[in-house]
Amino acid sequence: MISNIYKCLRALITRKIKFEVDLIPLEFESLPLKKVINWIFTEGSVFFKPTRPWGYPTILQVEPTSRCNLRCRVCPVTAGMNRPSGDMDGELFKKTVDELADYLLLILFWDWGEPFLNPNIYEMMRYARSRGIKVMSTTNGHVFASGNHAQNVVKSGLDVLVFSVDGITQETYQRYRAGGRLESVLEGIRKVVKEKRSLKSKTPLVNLRFIVMKHNEGETPHLEKLARSLEVNALTLRRFYAIPNRRREGTEPKRELMPSQTKFQLPEQSQEDQRPIRIAKNPCKNLWNCPSVHWDGTVCSCFADFNEERPLGSLGQQSFKEIWYGQAYRNLRRNFRKAWQELPLCRECSSGFKRGDIGRESNAEVVLFSQWNGIEEVADSPDERSSSLRSIASRLF
Repeated sequence: MISNIYKCLRALITRKIKFEVDLIPLEFESLPLKKVINWIFTEGSVFFKPTRPWGYPTILQVEPTSRCNLRCRVCPVTAGMNRPSGDMDGELFKKTVDELADYLLLILFWDWGEPFLNPNIYEMMRYARSRGIKVMSTTNGHVFASGNHAQNVVKSGLDVLVFSVDGITQETYQRYRAGGRLESVLEGIRKVVKEKRSLKSKTPLVNLRFIVMKHNEGETPHLEKLARSLEVNALTLRRFYAIPNRRREGTEPKRELMPSQTKFQLPEQSQEDQRPIRIAKNPCKNLWNCPSVHWDGTVCSCFADFNEERPLGSLGQQSFKEIWYGQAYRNLRRNFRKAWQELPLCRECSSGFKRGDIGRESNAEVVLFSQWNGIEEVADSPDERSSSLRSIASRLF
């Protein structure tokens, strides 16, 4: 509690806020007082969990499209979702940003689908940045191997771009990324790095992400060499987690993909029966600080509601304020506080188990590089890592 109060006071005085997303440190400077005050109220909401939040969310997850060019195993897009597929309209996005621009710190352009298949994606990113909001996105990387995508993403102002590369050989890569071609992804990374250099741009920070699974965990010792050869800014090793999908029939493939090393399992598995270990208190923050907006404007509590089992409103017919403070959202928060174990999506979520907090513990390791000015630091302890990451990030950005 004391440390939280200190952070709030420091933010008020300095107008600076720092936090990590996927172990990547982000710094927000020269913030308007209104945005700082909202962040303080929202952090208070996360801690006390009122049914009616004291502030607006500071992070928003946006689904640019539900379409994808790959068919990854255990992904809901591959299994088939109970909702139509499509791309977010640029005007709907702008309307949402205009309503929340005074409060948002960050927009995450990811949910389900390949974000860069939306033809309006770069305009959407530029618009968010023009309203003083940082933006992050993830990609399977294939679109960047051709056309002007690499140049467009650098010019868009995107802050962080995550490339998912889950194998260092084609054979290993396609075991999970069905329909994908490893060389296309690597070429896409090279082109983005080349464009950054050509345009003398510090952004986007390029992060090579590797989801560790049983069939590829033997490749982890070789990842730093690959990351250096591609001249990316960051390498993150992500723990494997399969989103529960009640529509999937037959044997759940999660077990055969789960890595054998405990440090790469999300959540942690019991050594006795190889099952996740349930915890009493769920640390989830999404109901108070990170709603998900699907491509058609449907607002959901989090990314796990890919089938819209509990939609909370539609931005096509309502304002965000009406939805955020509406009865459906308030009832959900009340029920979460009362008995989250009884809520269908929440009781199945990794966050309800030991070392399963998807927001904070989904990545097991991170290495940050900066090849252009000779900086390279790898930290072992959490405190040392946090200090090193902030130091490097300030120079990368």
